[in-house]
Amino acid sequence: MILRRLILALAGAAAFAASAAVFILALAFALYALVEPELGRAGAAAAVAGAAALLIVLAALGIGMARRRKTPAAAPRSFLERALDLVREKPVVAVSAALAAGFLAIRNPKYLGAAIRAFMEGRPPPG
Repeated sequence: MILRRLILALAGAAAFAASAAVFILALAFALYALVEPELGRAGAAAAVAGAAALLIVLAALGIGMARRRKTPAAAPRSFLERALDLVREKPVVAVSAALAAGFLAIRNPKYLGAAIRAFMEGRPPPG
């Protein structure tokens, strides 16, 4: 049940990221088509690159400001909260773990069950 919810959350995040990429690509093409008659091909490409750079700078500033305001959260209580924290903090590690779990489940489902139990038990908090 929990693993299913985690997989659905990962699939939703992937679908959201793909749709955002398509949206940004469509906006870039629209900007190129808008300014190309006035600036030419090279100028339109530079305008699109400048707009992309501006978008990246604004996103970085927004993330930096959000991190400064973030208050330390309480320790996660459930498996799903810990998994979602891992996905938020380390997305590359989360994707690698999901791929490894998939390959492990295909090769030997018994080991996957043991790995999930070990992750759910977790470690005691330091103190």
